[in-house]
Amino acid sequence: MDGIRPVTLDLRSTELGDLVRRSREVVLLAAITGAVTGVIVRLFEYVAAEVVLHWVLDAPLWVGAIAPGIGLVLSAILLHILGNGASSATSDEYLRAFHDPEYPLRWRAYLGRMSAAIATLGSGGAMGLEGPSIYAGSALGAMIQRRLPASFRNFDHRTLLVAGAAAGVAAIFKAPATGAIFALEVPFRDQLARRMLLPALVASAFGYLTFVAMTNTDPIFSFDSDRSVVFQFRDLAGAVLIGIFCAIGARLFSRLIVYAKGFTLRPVVARVSVAGAILFVLFVVARGLTGESLSLGSGYEVIAWLGEEHALWLLAAIFVLRMVATATTLAGGGVGGVFIPLVVGGAIVGRFIGDLVNPLDPTLYVLLGIAAFLGAGYRVPLAAVMFVAETTGQPGFIVPALFAAVSAELVMGQASITTFQRDPDRI
Repeated sequence: MDGIRPVTLDLRSTELGDLVRRSREVVLLAAITGAVTGVIVRLFEYVAAEVVLHWVLDAPLWVGAIAPGIGLVLSAILLHILGNGASSATSDEYLRAFHDPEYPLRWRAYLGRMSAAIATLGSGGAMGLEGPSIYAGSALGAMIQRRLPASFRNFDHRTLLVAGAAAGVAAIFKAPATGAIFALEVPFRDQLARRMLLPALVASAFGYLTFVAMTNTDPIFSFDSDRSVVFQFRDLAGAVLIGIFCAIGARLFSRLIVYAKGFTLRPVVARVSVAGAILFVLFVVARGLTGESLSLGSGYEVIAWLGEEHALWLLAAIFVLRMVATATTLAGGGVGGVFIPLVVGGAIVGRFIGDLVNPLDPTLYVLLGIAAFLGAGYRVPLAAVMFVAETTGQPGFIVPALFAAVSAELVMGQASITTFQRDPDRI
């Protein structure tokens, strides 16, 4: 029988065995990428949020008023010197590298951006920790894959890039499924990236496990233990209404972010001075309206503030204030993400609509607003719904959230918070 066995069959068996072996290597490398990303994200969060920002928030009020401007100055210096002139982009770097295989993600830019992110976010810049977390994981994955090309023959060149991005999201939000879905969904409008699901899932799981091993498994949003989010059929109409208003808000915010990114091309002294002055005024306004420093930080304090009853005009004012604070921080060259600012905007819109439609259950509408605004802004409806499910532990909102996310997606059109997202038919 050996004499009549086709040689091509032996070759194919050898190739198949080699592919299986390298597949195991890729999964192992994805796990390593996820675990290391989890450690990096935890250290980044600890320094930026638990040490530096905690000190700023506990300091006298005048410190909080000038700290964001000082953070922008430090960020510009770090990007120029340590980052060798790197831009302030983070999650956009992931998308740019995803679509351009020749685009380099270098160590000096990596160190500069992460250090500048600590300066920006630690000083109270109104952006999220998730942007640098996505960048930390994706750049790490890309650099590992570039140094081990033999293990990735016949595999997509973006395999560990996507795996690292998924791990960064999974770690910072303690949401492994959200990490994998977001990393696969965000590169394209209306379509998931293909052929990288398994590495993304593995990296997300290991990023999450490593992060929570160093912290805890508590969801980032919490509610009373004896309360669960439920909905009535009239809330489905409210969900559609929220989706429409969130899409309108997300379109306006996306346009504001485009202007802010354009402003970063101005001379550094001018943009930092203007942005610092505006952030000072926003801090004073926020303190005058609410007695709290709601213009500072990523915005988790705003979501907690929404747990109390407020006048509708005040909700609208804080919405505008937070959107302007985020855009101003970005325009000044701050390094951070817009994922959580989208979450905050959606929470405010949801609470506003909820007070009009169903004031007896504002929590449900806050969650619907988060799903709709986030899904519309980044064009990631699946990741947005999963994000709220994982970060709240409240499954009762999922059906109306789907209504809100779909209606927001339809109204959003072709707009997006990022210019590097592509349409599937233009690949």
